[in-house]
Amino acid sequence: MNFESFFRGILGLAVLALVLYMFSSDKKRIPWKLVALGFMLQVIFAVGILHVPLIAAVFDKISGFFVVVLDFTRQGSMFVFGNLMDTKTTGFIFAFQILPTIIFFSALTSLFFYLGLLQKVVYGLSWVMGKFMKISGAENLSTTANIFLGQTEAPLLIKPYLPFMTRSEILCVMIGGMANTAGGVLAAYVGFLGGNDPVQQLFFAKHLLAASVMSAPATIIVSKMLMPQTEEIDEKLELTDEKIGTNMIEAIAVGTEEGLKLAFNVAAMLIVFIAMIAMVNYMLNDFLGNITGLNGMITTWTNGQYNGLTLQFILGYAMAPFVWLLGVAKSDMIYIGQLLGEKTILNEFVAYMSLGKMKEQGVLQDPKSVVIATYILSGFANFSSIGIQVGGIGALAPNKRGMLSELGMKALLGGTICSLLTATIVAMLT
Repeated sequence: MNFESFFRGILGLAVLALVLYMFSSDKKRIPWKLVALGFMLQVIFAVGILHVPLIAAVFDKISGFFVVVLDFTRQGSMFVFGNLMDTKTTGFIFAFQILPTIIFFSALTSLFFYLGLLQKVVYGLSWVMGKFMKISGAENLSTTANIFLGQTEAPLLIKPYLPFMTRSEILCVMIGGMANTAGGVLAAYVGFLGGNDPVQQLFFAKHLLAASVMSAPATIIVSKMLMPQTEEIDEKLELTDEKIGTNMIEAIAVGTEEGLKLAFNVAAMLIVFIAMIAMVNYMLNDFLGNITGLNGMITTWTNGQYNGLTLQFILGYAMAPFVWLLGVAKSDMIYIGQLLGEKTILNEFVAYMSLGKMKEQGVLQDPKSVVIATYILSGFANFSSIGIQVGGIGALAPNKRGMLSELGMKALLGGTICSLLTATIVAMLT
């Protein structure tokens, strides 16, 4: 443990707590005991996953499942795409190497959901969470389900309760969706960051899974500080009997169709957002930077780290103070700040792509920075997720659509802080 990072992390946690306090809707009713218990649970998870051999071994086994899934996906993809899957001859092609993983994992998740296996795991983890944290059963189940499911799929487990949930409970559901990473895209991130190296795949799978698990108590901490519960709650844990499909084949087919939609959505967003970055950089660098002479000044000032006025330069320096508080090395804080900005303004896929390039090119000087960035970028906390949640959760509870719209920005803030909180704790303990 690095004592400088530890004490810097303490400062970072204090700043995050201050931000939550400032934006709280009812500062006098913040449940500090619940916050303390949630923080303790996060630390327990982190210490267990990172430093307790037995627990670490269990997570290694679970992480190994994601690595095996990548190999299964590769087998199916090779049948369809043939030599295009061979990175040695064709190089890395995102559409062929990553997107099929989303489709297969979506189908697999749908099958587990139909068989009731996923619900049993969610119920077990929710029971453990409930012993530590006194929140309603519905928001407990939804928050835990977000470890495995996306921000619009997890609420299916509590569909009958959504129309009757309070503002505090709805915000908790929204933050849980933004703070966690769904299994399908988690497997894609493993393949993206780990490449074809099974050891690297296992390494990143473990940290991405840890980020999702730790984000569950973080969701409770953040949501209850931002909007304390003032009404009576029902702590009873009761899963709905909602199923995907009427039989196993239909469940797989439905999951495949949903995965295909998600994969196309990811591809479309990447095409548009990366093109937008290129367009903004053209205006900043090729136009404004050249006319004003800022490009040369920035290149000199950053010692070649950035070659002119770009969106990456602006985001990097704007977010650098925040990531420094999380324990990121001074030499890497501009790059990690850039990633945090890209995730929030654009989306996490763009940011993870940038992280993958930085890792491949060796621009990050401290190996710990890659680990911290993995936690910072985990989750769906970006502006487009507000619309996704209003549409997705709003379809399950139409009477809450207005409330979902009102709470969108607060949910985005909460989801972002959840990831930063998790990253800070990990940075302090490694």
